[in-house]
Amino acid sequence: MMNPQWLRSFAALAELGSFTRTADRLGLTQAAVSQHVRHLEDRMGPLLIRRPRQLALTPAGEALLDYCRAVDQADKRLRIRLSDADAASGEISLISPGSVGLFLYPMLLDLQEANRGLTVRHRFAPDPEVLEAVLQNRFELGLLTFKPEDPRIAAAPFTEEPLELVVPAGQEVKGWSDLERLGFIDHPDGQAMAGRLLGRRFPGNPGVRALPCHGFSNQVGLILEPVARGLGFTVVPRYARQAFARAEAVRVVECGSPVCDTIWLIHRSEWPLSSRALRAVSHLRDRIAAAGPAS
Repeated sequence: MMNPQWLRSFAALAELGSFTRTADRLGLTQAAVSQHVRHLEDRMGPLLIRRPRQLALTPAGEALLDYCRAVDQADKRLRIRLSDADAASGEISLISPGSVGLFLYPMLLDLQEANRGLTVRHRFAPDPEVLEAVLQNRFELGLLTFKPEDPRIAAAPFTEEPLELVVPAGQEVKGWSDLERLGFIDHPDGQAMAGRLLGRRFPGNPGVRALPCHGFSNQVGLILEPVARGLGFTVVPRYARQAFARAEAVRVVECGSPVCDTIWLIHRSEWPLSSRALRAVSHLRDRIAAAGPAS
Protein backbone atom coordinates (compact mmCIF):
# COMPACT_ATOMS: atom_id res chain seq x y z
CA MET A 1 0.00 0.00 0.00
CA MET A 2 1.24 3.48 -0.85
CA ASN A 3 2.25 5.88 1.91
CA PRO A 4 -0.87 7.76 3.09
CA GLN A 5 1.09 11.01 3.50
CA TRP A 6 2.24 10.82 -0.12
CA LEU A 7 -1.36 10.39 -1.19
CA ARG A 8 -2.56 13.31 0.94
CA SER A 9 0.12 15.53 -0.60
CA PHE A 10 -0.80 14.49 -4.14
CA ALA A 11 -4.55 14.92 -3.61
CA ALA A 12 -4.07 18.40 -2.13
CA LEU A 13 -1.70 19.36 -4.96
CA ALA A 14 -4.24 18.20 -7.56
CA GLU A 15 -6.91 20.32 -5.87
CA LEU A 16 -4.84 23.47 -5.26
CA GLY A 17 -2.58 23.39 -8.30
CA SER A 18 0.34 24.86 -6.37
CA PHE A 19 3.21 23.35 -4.40
CA THR A 20 3.29 26.46 -2.19
CA ARG A 21 -0.42 26.35 -1.28
CA THR A 22 -0.24 22.58 -0.79
CA ALA A 23 2.68 22.90 1.61
CA ASP A 24 0.87 25.66 3.55
CA ARG A 25 -2.31 23.61 3.87
CA LEU A 26 -0.51 20.46 5.03
CA GLY A 27 2.03 22.20 7.25
CA LEU A 28 4.94 20.87 5.19
CA THR A 29 7.79 22.36 3.22
CA GLN A 30 7.59 22.60 -0.56
CA ALA A 31 10.55 20.24 -0.73
CA ALA A 32 8.62 17.63 1.25
CA VAL A 33 5.62 17.89 -1.07
CA SER A 34 7.90 17.55 -4.11
CA GLN A 35 9.57 14.53 -2.55
CA HIS A 36 6.20 12.84 -1.92
CA VAL A 37 5.19 13.36 -5.54
CA ARG A 38 8.57 12.10 -6.73
CA HIS A 39 8.14 8.90 -4.68
CA LEU A 40 4.73 8.32 -6.29
CA GLU A 41 6.10 8.99 -9.79
CA ASP A 42 8.92 6.53 -9.18
CA ARG A 43 6.22 3.87 -8.71
CA MET A 44 3.59 4.97 -11.22
CA GLY A 45 5.36 7.05 -13.86
CA PRO A 46 4.65 10.72 -14.66
CA LEU A 47 1.65 12.05 -12.76
CA LEU A 48 1.89 15.79 -13.45
CA ILE A 49 2.51 18.03 -16.44
CA ARG A 50 4.35 21.01 -15.04
CA ARG A 51 3.80 24.29 -16.86
CA PRO A 52 4.49 27.86 -15.68
CA ARG A 53 1.79 28.76 -13.15
CA GLN A 54 -0.20 25.65 -14.04
CA LEU A 55 -0.24 21.94 -13.23
CA ALA A 56 -2.17 19.33 -15.18
CA LEU A 57 -2.69 15.65 -14.44
CA THR A 58 -1.58 12.89 -16.75
CA PRO A 59 -3.90 9.89 -17.24
CA ALA A 60 -1.93 8.12 -14.50
CA GLY A 61 -2.40 11.19 -12.31
CA GLU A 62 -6.16 11.13 -12.90
CA ALA A 63 -6.24 7.44 -11.96
CA LEU A 64 -4.27 8.11 -8.79
CA LEU A 65 -6.57 10.99 -7.86
CA ASP A 66 -9.58 8.66 -8.19
CA TYR A 67 -7.76 6.23 -5.91
CA CYS A 68 -7.11 9.00 -3.36
CA ARG A 69 -10.80 9.87 -3.35
CA ALA A 70 -11.76 6.22 -2.85
CA VAL A 71 -9.32 5.93 0.06
CA ASP A 72 -10.73 9.12 1.59
CA GLN A 73 -14.32 7.84 1.29
CA ALA A 74 -13.32 4.50 2.81
CA ASP A 75 -11.64 6.33 5.70
CA LYS A 76 -14.79 8.40 6.31
CA ARG A 77 -16.99 5.31 6.25
CA LEU A 78 -14.66 3.57 8.70
CA ARG A 79 -14.77 6.50 11.12
CA ILE A 80 -18.56 6.63 10.85
CA ARG A 81 -18.84 2.90 11.55
CA LEU A 82 -16.46 3.08 14.50
CA SER A 83 -18.44 5.95 16.03
CA ASP A 84 -21.85 4.38 15.35
CA ALA A 85 -22.54 3.53 18.98
CA ASP A 86 -23.54 7.15 19.65
CA ALA A 87 -26.75 8.21 17.89
CA ALA A 88 -26.26 11.81 19.05
CA SER A 89 -22.99 12.49 17.23
CA GLY A 90 -21.50 12.04 13.78
CA GLU A 91 -22.83 12.69 10.29
CA ILE A 92 -26.35 12.27 8.93
CA SER A 93 -26.21 12.29 5.13
CA LEU A 94 -29.36 12.58 3.01
CA ILE A 95 -29.80 13.21 -0.70
CA SER A 96 -33.27 13.97 -2.03
CA PRO A 97 -35.33 15.63 -4.74
CA GLY A 98 -35.79 19.35 -4.20
CA SER A 99 -39.40 19.56 -3.13
CA VAL A 100 -39.37 17.04 -0.29
CA GLY A 101 -35.87 18.23 0.60
CA LEU A 102 -37.14 21.76 1.20
CA PHE A 103 -39.70 20.33 3.58
CA LEU A 104 -37.40 17.97 5.50
CA TYR A 105 -34.15 19.93 5.75
CA PRO A 106 -35.42 22.32 8.49
CA MET A 107 -36.55 19.27 10.47
CA LEU A 108 -33.06 17.80 10.27
CA LEU A 109 -31.64 21.11 11.47
CA ASP A 110 -34.01 20.97 14.44
CA LEU A 111 -32.54 17.56 15.29
CA GLN A 112 -29.02 18.95 14.95
CA GLU A 113 -29.84 21.93 17.17
CA ALA A 114 -30.97 19.54 19.90
CA ASN A 115 -27.88 17.32 19.40
CA ARG A 116 -24.88 19.53 18.65
CA GLY A 117 -22.68 16.51 18.09
CA LEU A 118 -24.56 15.73 14.88
CA THR A 119 -23.64 17.06 11.45
CA VAL A 120 -26.29 17.22 8.73
CA ARG A 121 -25.14 16.88 5.12
CA HIS A 122 -27.99 17.27 2.65
CA ARG A 123 -27.97 17.57 -1.13
CA PHE A 124 -30.77 18.35 -3.58
CA ALA A 125 -30.61 16.10 -6.65
CA PRO A 126 -32.82 14.46 -9.30
CA ASP A 127 -33.78 10.80 -8.95
CA PRO A 128 -30.93 9.29 -11.03
CA GLU A 129 -28.29 11.19 -9.03
CA VAL A 130 -29.93 10.17 -5.74
CA LEU A 131 -29.81 6.50 -6.68
CA GLU A 132 -26.21 6.69 -7.88
CA ALA A 133 -25.05 8.58 -4.78
CA VAL A 134 -26.49 5.94 -2.45
CA LEU A 135 -25.10 3.09 -4.56
CA GLN A 136 -21.65 4.72 -4.45
CA ASN A 137 -21.91 5.21 -0.65
CA ARG A 138 -21.60 8.97 -0.93
CA PHE A 139 -24.84 9.34 1.06
CA GLU A 140 -26.28 6.89 3.58
CA LEU A 141 -29.92 7.87 3.00
CA GLY A 142 -31.77 8.86 -0.15
CA LEU A 143 -35.31 9.73 -1.18
CA LEU A 144 -36.73 8.76 -4.57
CA THR A 145 -40.03 9.29 -6.38
CA PHE A 146 -39.95 5.68 -7.63
CA LYS A 147 -39.14 2.30 -6.12
CA PRO A 148 -35.78 1.06 -7.43
CA GLU A 149 -35.40 -2.53 -8.58
CA ASP A 150 -31.68 -2.81 -7.84
CA PRO A 151 -31.13 -5.60 -5.25
CA ARG A 152 -28.33 -3.57 -3.69
CA ILE A 153 -30.90 -0.99 -2.57
CA ALA A 154 -33.41 -1.37 0.27
CA ALA A 155 -36.52 0.78 -0.25
CA ALA A 156 -39.52 1.54 1.94
CA PRO A 157 -42.44 4.00 1.51
CA PHE A 158 -41.63 7.19 3.38
CA THR A 159 -44.41 9.69 2.62
CA GLU A 160 -46.77 10.76 -0.12
CA GLU A 161 -46.62 14.06 -1.98
CA PRO A 162 -49.69 15.30 -3.89
CA LEU A 163 -49.34 17.48 -6.96
CA GLU A 164 -50.98 20.90 -6.86
CA LEU A 165 -52.21 23.41 -9.42
CA VAL A 166 -50.94 26.75 -8.11
CA VAL A 167 -52.09 30.12 -9.45
CA PRO A 168 -51.60 33.74 -8.40
CA ALA A 169 -53.70 34.78 -5.40
CA GLY A 170 -57.04 36.17 -6.51
CA GLN A 171 -57.10 34.28 -9.79
CA GLU A 172 -59.88 31.83 -10.62
CA VAL A 173 -59.53 28.77 -12.84
CA LYS A 174 -62.83 27.40 -14.04
CA GLY A 175 -61.82 26.12 -17.45
CA TRP A 176 -58.93 25.48 -19.80
CA SER A 177 -59.26 28.98 -21.22
CA ASP A 178 -58.25 30.39 -17.83
CA LEU A 179 -55.00 28.43 -17.98
CA GLU A 180 -54.38 29.71 -21.50
CA ARG A 181 -54.92 33.24 -20.22
CA LEU A 182 -52.52 32.78 -17.28
CA GLY A 183 -49.73 30.91 -19.10
CA PHE A 184 -47.55 28.10 -17.76
CA ILE A 185 -44.46 28.46 -15.57
CA ASP A 186 -42.37 25.41 -16.43
CA HIS A 187 -39.68 23.53 -14.47
CA PRO A 188 -37.68 20.33 -15.10
CA ASP A 189 -40.62 18.09 -14.11
CA GLY A 190 -43.29 20.61 -15.05
CA GLN A 191 -44.56 19.07 -18.29
CA ALA A 192 -44.92 15.59 -16.76
CA MET A 193 -46.52 16.80 -13.53
CA ALA A 194 -48.92 19.17 -15.28
CA GLY A 195 -49.88 16.50 -17.78
CA ARG A 196 -50.84 14.08 -15.01
CA LEU A 197 -52.80 16.56 -12.90
CA LEU A 198 -54.47 18.62 -15.63
CA GLY A 199 -55.46 15.48 -17.49
CA ARG A 200 -57.63 14.59 -14.50
CA ARG A 201 -58.92 18.12 -13.83
CA PHE A 202 -59.60 18.97 -17.50
CA PRO A 203 -60.19 15.72 -19.41
CA GLY A 204 -59.87 16.03 -23.15
CA ASN A 205 -57.64 19.12 -22.91
CA PRO A 206 -55.26 19.82 -25.81
CA GLY A 207 -52.20 19.23 -23.60
CA VAL A 208 -49.72 21.27 -21.63
CA ARG A 209 -47.54 21.94 -24.65
CA ALA A 210 -50.43 23.84 -26.21
CA LEU A 211 -50.38 26.38 -23.36
CA PRO A 212 -48.31 29.56 -23.64
CA CYS A 213 -45.12 29.24 -21.58
CA HIS A 214 -44.43 32.32 -19.49
CA GLY A 215 -41.27 31.19 -17.71
CA PHE A 216 -38.97 28.40 -16.53
CA SER A 217 -36.85 27.77 -13.41
CA ASN A 218 -34.79 24.76 -12.41
CA GLN A 219 -34.56 25.92 -8.78
CA VAL A 220 -37.41 24.37 -6.82
CA GLY A 221 -37.40 27.19 -4.28
CA LEU A 222 -37.97 29.77 -7.06
CA ILE A 223 -40.59 28.09 -9.24
CA LEU A 224 -43.45 29.81 -7.43
CA GLU A 225 -41.87 33.29 -7.51
CA PRO A 226 -43.22 34.18 -11.00
CA VAL A 227 -46.59 32.72 -9.99
CA ALA A 228 -46.65 34.99 -6.93
CA ARG A 229 -45.95 37.93 -9.24
CA GLY A 230 -48.96 37.11 -11.39
CA LEU A 231 -46.93 35.92 -14.38
CA GLY A 232 -48.50 32.49 -14.77
CA PHE A 233 -49.52 29.22 -13.10
CA THR A 234 -47.64 26.00 -12.46
CA VAL A 235 -48.01 22.45 -11.11
CA VAL A 236 -45.64 21.50 -8.29
CA PRO A 237 -45.49 18.95 -5.46
CA ARG A 238 -47.23 20.13 -2.29
CA TYR A 239 -44.03 20.26 -0.24
CA ALA A 240 -42.60 22.84 -2.66
CA ARG A 241 -45.65 25.04 -2.21
CA GLN A 242 -45.57 24.65 1.59
CA ALA A 243 -41.93 25.73 1.69
CA PHE A 244 -42.59 28.89 -0.35
CA ALA A 245 -42.15 31.97 1.85
CA ARG A 246 -44.85 34.10 0.19
CA ALA A 247 -47.79 31.80 0.81
CA GLU A 248 -50.29 34.67 0.72
CA ALA A 249 -49.33 35.49 -2.88
CA VAL A 250 -50.45 32.15 -4.36
CA ARG A 251 -53.45 29.87 -4.10
CA VAL A 252 -54.13 26.19 -4.82
CA VAL A 253 -56.91 25.26 -7.23
CA GLU A 254 -58.94 22.25 -6.17
CA CYS A 255 -58.53 19.44 -8.71
CA GLY A 256 -60.65 16.66 -7.22
CA SER A 257 -59.09 13.38 -6.11
CA PRO A 258 -55.37 13.87 -5.52
CA VAL A 259 -52.60 12.79 -7.85
CA CYS A 260 -49.84 11.62 -5.49
CA ASP A 261 -46.24 10.52 -5.79
CA THR A 262 -44.97 8.02 -3.23
CA ILE A 263 -41.61 9.07 -1.82
CA TRP A 264 -39.34 6.07 -1.15
CA LEU A 265 -36.60 6.01 1.49
CA ILE A 266 -33.56 4.12 0.22
CA HIS A 267 -30.23 2.91 1.56
CA ARG A 268 -27.75 0.16 0.75
CA SER A 269 -29.27 -3.22 1.52
CA GLU A 270 -25.99 -4.97 2.33
CA TRP A 271 -25.56 -3.37 5.76
CA PRO A 272 -27.83 -1.87 8.42
CA LEU A 273 -28.39 1.83 8.86
CA SER A 274 -26.26 3.64 11.42
CA SER A 275 -27.85 4.57 14.71
CA ARG A 276 -27.73 8.23 13.66
CA ALA A 277 -29.58 7.51 10.44
CA LEU A 278 -32.21 5.46 12.27
CA ARG A 279 -32.71 8.31 14.72
CA ALA A 280 -33.03 10.82 11.88
CA VAL A 281 -35.58 8.68 10.02
CA SER A 282 -37.63 8.25 13.20
CA HIS A 283 -37.46 11.99 13.87
CA LEU A 284 -38.65 12.85 10.35
CA ARG A 285 -41.46 10.30 10.40
CA ASP A 286 -42.67 11.64 13.76
CA ARG A 287 -42.57 15.23 12.54
CA ILE A 288 -44.46 14.41 9.35
CA ALA A 289 -47.10 12.48 11.31
CA ALA A 290 -47.47 15.34 13.82
CA ALA A 291 -47.99 17.79 10.98
CA GLY A 292 -50.99 15.76 9.85
CA PRO A 293 -52.38 15.88 6.31
CA ALA A 294 -50.62 18.52 4.27
CA SER A 295 -52.76 21.49 3.38
